[in-house]
Amino acid sequence: MALTDEAINKIKRMITSGEMGPGDRLPREADLAERLGLSRNSLREAVRALSTINVLDVRQGDGTYVTSLDPALLLDTLSFVVDFHRDDTVLQFFEVRRILEPAATALAAERMSVADIGKLQVLLDELSTAPSVSALVANDLEFHRRIAAGAGNAVLCSLIDGLSAPTTRARIWRGLTQEGAMAKTREQHQAIHDALVARSPELARSWATVHIAGVEEWLRQAT
Repeated sequence: MALTDEAINKIKRMITSGEMGPGDRLPREADLAERLGLSRNSLREAVRALSTINVLDVRQGDGTYVTSLDPALLLDTLSFVVDFHRDDTVLQFFEVRRILEPAATALAAERMSVADIGKLQVLLDELSTAPSVSALVANDLEFHRRIAAGAGNAVLCSLIDGLSAPTTRARIWRGLTQEGAMAKTREQHQAIHDALVARSPELARSWATVHIAGVEEWLRQAT
């Protein structure tokens, strides 16, 4: 493993130094191994590891390329790791959401386009007066996804998107068991939207905090 780590670090330095950039093709395996002072086996293992985390793209019969290194692509592996969360860590995911999403919502109040804010209202209006829990949760997930995208920060958006899945079951559970949960969710979503319309970052941040903290507190008492 130490030799593989050395190989990974050498390829990483080639990229971070600017010697190779997004879309560049790596030299032939034999040439690169000789140039970096590595065995071909170590180099192969390093390439395999870096392709797993979307740093390299191995194209059969064509060669190995540096990916776009887009944050969304690199952070896509977060979703894979998150899928292995245990039920007893759900609260920790909510704690992270409570840190990140209010910040994203505040940024969205400054950066989100008028058209996209208008589409948020259309999304909220799509819910029937008595939606099913699954419909409400799907609407909730899309509502938060659009706001994260509206923050205009690809890294932040990818992190929030990756952390969303583990909390879905808790949202459904709350909708099924807590009296008034659906009405409260709709009211808070509307308040967040209105703060975005008003271009008030701190008000948007406050409502997003109240919204997420409310679910978190309910979960603490229910578990």
